[in-house]
Amino acid sequence: MNSRTANNTRWRIAIAGTCLQLCLGTVYAWSYFQKPLVDQYGWANTQVAWAFSLAICFLGLAAAWGGRVLPAYGPRRLAMAGGALFSLGYLLAALALHLKSLPLLYIGYGVIGGSGLGLGYVTPVATAAKWFPDKKGLVTGMVVMGFGFGALLMSKVFAPLLMKTFDGNLVTVFGMIGVVFAIVSVAIGSCLRNPPPDFVPPVAAASSQPMVTSPGANDLTPATCLLSGRFMMMWLVFFCNILAGISIISFQSPLFQDLWRRTDAALSAADLAGYGATLIAVSSLFNGIGRLFWGSLSDRIGRPWAFRIMLASQIVAFGLLIVTANPWLFGALICYILLCYGGGFGTMPSFILDTFGPRLMAAAYGVILTAWSAAGIAGPQIVALLKDHCAAQASRYAFEVSAGFLFAGLVFSFILNNQPFRRSSKTG
Repeated sequence: MNSRTANNTRWRIAIAGTCLQLCLGTVYAWSYFQKPLVDQYGWANTQVAWAFSLAICFLGLAAAWGGRVLPAYGPRRLAMAGGALFSLGYLLAALALHLKSLPLLYIGYGVIGGSGLGLGYVTPVATAAKWFPDKKGLVTGMVVMGFGFGALLMSKVFAPLLMKTFDGNLVTVFGMIGVVFAIVSVAIGSCLRNPPPDFVPPVAAASSQPMVTSPGANDLTPATCLLSGRFMMMWLVFFCNILAGISIISFQSPLFQDLWRRTDAALSAADLAGYGATLIAVSSLFNGIGRLFWGSLSDRIGRPWAFRIMLASQIVAFGLLIVTANPWLFGALICYILLCYGGGFGTMPSFILDTFGPRLMAAAYGVILTAWSAAGIAGPQIVALLKDHCAAQASRYAFEVSAGFLFAGLVFSFILNNQPFRRSSKTG
C-alpha cells in the first residue's frame, strides 16, 4: 500500500468510525425521553432512569469483552454486531412501552441495547488508533467526538421529527428509531477494517523511520497491565470524571426545565420542553468538541495534565452551579462540564495507547470502559433518588456530590505520569 493510498484509506476508516459513533451517541439524549416517559406511564424518575443506567453499564461491560475478542473477530464483524444489537434494543423498548413493561424496557434498551453500544463503541476507537499511531490524540478524539454529537442529532432533529409525526406516540417513535439505526449503523460497521500487516503511517514512510514503540511493550501481558496500580489509578480518574458528567447528562433537561419554571411561572410545558431540548443539543456540541479539543491538547501538554485541568476546572463549575439561579449561566456551566466530560473520552484512548502500547490497546481500553459502567449506574441513580425524595434541594445536592467525586479524581490524577508502563513501574 503506497503512502497516498494508505492516507486516503485510513481517513475513510476514521470517518466511518465517527459516523458509527454518531448513531450510538444518541443514547445521550435519554433525558429528552425521561419526562415524557414519567408523565405518560406514571413511572418514577428512578424507575425510568434505570433504563439509561443499565444501557451505560452494559456498554462498559460489553466493551471490556469486545476489546479482548476484537483481534479474533475483527472490527467489521464486531461493529456490525454492535449496531444490530443497539437497534434491537430500541425495537424491544418499543415493545416494552406497548406492553407497559419496565422489566422488558430494562432488558431491551438497557441490557441488549447497551451491549450493542459497547461493541460498537470500542471497535472504531481501537481500530482508528491502529491506523493513526502518528496522530493518536487527534484521531481518537475525532472518532469519539461523533458519540458526543449523537445527542444533538437525536434531541433537535430525529426525536422531535418523530414525536411530531407520530403525535407523541413513544411506542412508534422508539420502533422507528430502531428500524433506521438497524439499516444505518450496520452498513457503517461493515466499512471498518484493520490496517494490513505491512502498513506504515505516511509520515513514517516519508521519513523512512519506524514508529517508536514503548520499551518492553512486547513483554507485557493483559493481566500484568490490568492488575497494575497504574491502570487502577487511571480507572479511578476516568470514573470520577465520567460520574460528574453523566449525572448531568441523564437529567439536564428536567433540571433545566425546573430552573426555568422557577424563573418564569408563565412558561408553558411546550416552552419548557423546548428549552430542555435546546440545552441537550447545545451541550452535546460541547461534549463532542471536547473530545477533539482535549484529545488534541493532550498531545501537547500530556495526558495527566489534561485530566488535572479538566477535573479542577469542573470543581469550580459545579460550585457555581450550586449558587446560580440564572438559567443562562446554568446552561453555560453545563456546556463547560460536558466539554470536560467529552474530553475524558477523547484523552483516555491515547493515554492507554501511550501507557500500554498498541498491542494491548484494545484489551486495556475495553476494560477501562467499565468505569463508564460503574459511573452510569451511580450518577443517574444518585440524581434520580434526590429528585424523587428531596426535589426542592435535588440540584444542589447532586452538584455537591459531583464536585466531591471530581476532587477525589483530581487527587488520584497527581499519582499518574506520562511514561510507558513497564513491569517494574510503580503506580505512577
